[in-house]
Parts: sequence; C-alpha cells; structure tokens
Amino acid sequence: MTPKRFFNFFAVAEAITWAMLIIGMILKYGTKTTEVGVRIGGSVHGFVFLCFVLAVILVGVSQRWGWGRFVMGLVSAIVPFATVPFEIVSARAGALSGGWGLGADGRAPRGPIEKLVAWALRSPWLALGVGLVIVIIVFVVLLTVGPPGS
Repeated sequence: MTPKRFFNFFAVAEAITWAMLIIGMILKYGTKTTEVGVRIGGSVHGFVFLCFVLAVILVGVSQRWGWGRFVMGLVSAIVPFATVPFEIVSARAGALSGGWGLGADGRAPRGPIEKLVAWALRSPWLALGVGLVIVIIVFVVLLTVGPPGS
C-alpha cells in the first residue's frame, strides 16, 4: 500500500466519523430524541481520530514532511471534514507521492523516531498489532476520564 492510499483511507474515515458524530449531536441536542448517536458516533470518531494521528506521524516522518505540514495534518483532524481537503492539498504538493521513504527499499533511518517508523513499515503486521493496542489503551483511558467539561 502506498503512502497516498494509506493516508487517503484514514482521511476519508475521519471525515465520515465526523458526519456520524454531528448527526448524533443533532439527534441529541437538536431533536432531543436520543443520545445513542453521540455515544456510538463519538466513540467511533474518537478511535478513528487516534488512528488518523498515527497515520499523520507515520506518513509525515516517512515522507519527510516539514513541521508546518505536520501541524496542519494534526489540526485537520480537529476541524470537521478538514482531513480530506488536507489530503488533497498534500497529494497535489507531492507530500504523498512515491513509495514509503523509510520502507524496505527506502532510505536508512536516522534518529529514534525514524527508526521506529522504519520498523513499523518493515514489520507492518506486528506494527499494526502494537499500534492497535496503543490506540485501544489511549481510547480506554480517554473514555475513563470522560468527555471534556464533564
């Protein structure tokens, strides 16, 4: 899977989960019919948000994004539906082009972050398992703490 396809998947998933959450909020606060949409949409959105953040880090480090693109990638997850325009702009700028910069046929990693990303790209199934466990742990901790303002 190319960096472009990988990043596109998570950018679109993040936008879809924003829609789920907003629909849930309309049902809860607008029509006052149910809060199930917020519970389900919020949970799915939170999980995909964390996955998107990992995707920004993985792709950004591998493709050598500058700090500005990193920050904009992370901010795009906070603004509803902004991940898709961010992905389109990044693709047009060539930030998602080619193969994985730190993949098996890529450059040698320098520094601990690049070494971690290179390991993840060269051992994708193991990295997927470890990444999923990390996302689940963070997700459970955040669920335990509760929503902002509660």
